[in-house]
Amino acid sequence: MLQKIFKTSTLALISTAALCSTLVTTSYAAEGQSERHKFEVTTVAEGLSFPWGIAFLPNGEALITEKSGSLRRVGLNGVISEPITGVPDVVYKSQGGLLDVALDPDFADNSWVYLSYSEADPEGGEGNSTAVARGKLFGNNLQDVEVIFRGAPKYKSNAHFGSRLAFSADGYLFITLGDRYSAMDDAQTLDNHHGKIVRIWPDGAIPEDNPFVNTEGALPEIWSYGHRNVQGAAMNPMTDELWTIEHGPKGGDEVNIPVAGGNYGWPIATYGVDYDGSIISEKTHVEGTLQPFYYWVPSIATSNAIFYTGSEFPAWQGDLLVSALKASKVARLDLQDGRMMHEEALFGDVVEQRIRDIEQGPDGAIYLITDDRNGKLLRITNADD
Repeated sequence: MLQKIFKTSTLALISTAALCSTLVTTSYAAEGQSERHKFEVTTVAEGLSFPWGIAFLPNGEALITEKSGSLRRVGLNGVISEPITGVPDVVYKSQGGLLDVALDPDFADNSWVYLSYSEADPEGGEGNSTAVARGKLFGNNLQDVEVIFRGAPKYKSNAHFGSRLAFSADGYLFITLGDRYSAMDDAQTLDNHHGKIVRIWPDGAIPEDNPFVNTEGALPEIWSYGHRNVQGAAMNPMTDELWTIEHGPKGGDEVNIPVAGGNYGWPIATYGVDYDGSIISEKTHVEGTLQPFYYWVPSIATSNAIFYTGSEFPAWQGDLLVSALKASKVARLDLQDGRMMHEEALFGDVVEQRIRDIEQGPDGAIYLITDDRNGKLLRITNADD
């Protein structure tokens, strides 16, 4: 049973140059019951314009991107900062804009923040592509900003940019990309970044052991290929393997564990059809391609994922939580020894907006951001008696 609650807070206004006066003085909360835990969903902040990515700073604040091009600090007391300066210009149209945000693993020492975004052609052409830049965060300003990756080619499309950022324990940066929709066949060739996952060093250098470094005609950044629109990524804390969440067509959202050089089939093999019902491929299996770890038919419109490791929800530890735009839910994939045991739908009867990102906070709570012109930062906590 769902119980809705209203709570009134008496937060004091924080007056600094970096923060504006946006406060959540009345927070909405709802309680729900899952298979293993009772939970409470609380609105931390609202008024964000189509937020896309979230990363937590060491002081507990969240960095949140807005598709229109703004990067903001959001305090867990509901205070939203003015836009952080120094963010690169973005192509804000349809699915394009300012996308993911990630902190360098050594952020406490080097202050690097990484941003993925849709970038216009620097030479003035009509095309665009996903790019990644980094800058050092000082107060409310990014400094020493440099572009470390540019997707190639620049292509005239406003769809399927990817894009999530994930750091491995050994310091590599994985960047997930999309097939740009109308260029889906490019996902099967290695001379472009469409439908690929790339692996680079944090400064943009290419690792010498990347799978296609010595392949003639291949882009050496490529880690895996045959992907559609990879909008989610999480490192498995038990194995340090990259797990990705691929937004499929009409049917065929996928969870993959991309291996070096792996071909994941798109568009010659798929479990989905095009949005108008037309057949993309008659095949779900093609020799030389790899099958997904898990997939959804019909689609749930996946967005991102985390491996839950906190103490707030002990019965979910080690599970993969996949956020979804459709039905405003999170799919909990119950994993045991690397095997998929069970799926549970969470929060769909509580959250009323599409879920764009999911992250675990430093407090062990689960945080969601919603894909709306009045986007929200939501906090999920344990309400077990």
